[in-house]
Amino acid sequence: MKIVILNKGKDKSLSRLHPWLFSGAIVKKDKDIKEGDVVKVLSYDNNYLATGYYQNETIAVKILSFDNETIDQKFFDKRISCAVEYRKTMGLFGDGENTIFRLINAEGDFLPGLIADYYDGNIVVQFHSIGMYLMREYIVNALKTNLHSLKTIFSKSSSTLPKGSEVLPKDEFLYGNCDEQTFVAKENGIKFLIDYKQGQKTGFFIDQQSNRSLVSLLSKDKTVLNCFGYTGGFSLAALKGEAKRVETLDISKRALEICEKNVEMNGYTSRHISQCEDVVKFIDSISANTYDMIILDPPAFAKHQRDLQRALKGYRAINQKAMEKIKSGGLLFTFSCSQAVSREDFSTMLFSCAALAKRKVRIVRRLPHNFDHPQSIFHPEGEYLKGFLLYIE
Repeated sequence: MKIVILNKGKDKSLSRLHPWLFSGAIVKKDKDIKEGDVVKVLSYDNNYLATGYYQNETIAVKILSFDNETIDQKFFDKRISCAVEYRKTMGLFGDGENTIFRLINAEGDFLPGLIADYYDGNIVVQFHSIGMYLMREYIVNALKTNLHSLKTIFSKSSSTLPKGSEVLPKDEFLYGNCDEQTFVAKENGIKFLIDYKQGQKTGFFIDQQSNRSLVSLLSKDKTVLNCFGYTGGFSLAALKGEAKRVETLDISKRALEICEKNVEMNGYTSRHISQCEDVVKFIDSISANTYDMIILDPPAFAKHQRDLQRALKGYRAINQKAMEKIKSGGLLFTFSCSQAVSREDFSTMLFSCAALAKRKVRIVRRLPHNFDHPQSIFHPEGEYLKGFLLYIE
């Protein structure tokens, strides 16, 4: 196994069990280390610290284990078994009304670089590192061992692996096969078509399940605008909750086509319309007091810290307009999935919007990602989704 040695005093983050080792901490490494190689990390005085895989990036090593163990089939069997057991404990297996959930959440399940989403026995995996991609055979075997209801495993990693690497992955089935372009699965009893091949992420934004439940609870008799609606997750939740009318807004025609199919499949067509529009321009153009509930769930505006101010400007533009236009007594669900935007940044931005909109705004609830996206207590960066439910007078 290849060796990485740290500078003196640079082992503090690993002593706190943080799963990332930055390149600036390394004083020496084996000359023939390649991207994705499994490495042992040693202190300056050659004491064992951790085992992980090497990357040609600022985060030079992602840690797999703080025990001096072999990273082999047994290791992945154990880790994936733990991920499955956690979901069983949380009641996610055997619930016929919810057959959509995250099965492996990277650092949150102590497998950095690996995402696996479960759609009624079909699993879509995304490898976010060469190290995890090279260990895909172990991962597939472990999934087959631990899941008796497994139908397929589809790798959707052509867009998630680092650019410029020697590995050229293609999106493909690693286990089983399916001729259909979509899977069908349920969330809160609502059927959804999962666009696993061409859709965003693994085909659905799974992390919002509990927040969509809250939308259902509060949407009765309301006129709802779902911005950045994608394939209609929040829209279907509002329709199930007996909203009077729901409008889904997105810039993607394909996403809206699937949204319409989802609405039809669940029998809600008469109370729904979709519009292919730019959200900022649309909100700017609407009349005030049209909507009782507005949902803002945009894509990540900032993937890096350098983009923070530009991202906050974008969030400010849509949130201030929503606050200005929503009915008195209206509910605003607003989110950021940008890891670079902290909860404090997002909260301060909303305070600014409320002041500029000259509306009285109350925080009803802070909204996190769903419990199928556990966060390691040693990895604060794992909290990426920030959400607020606001009451606007």
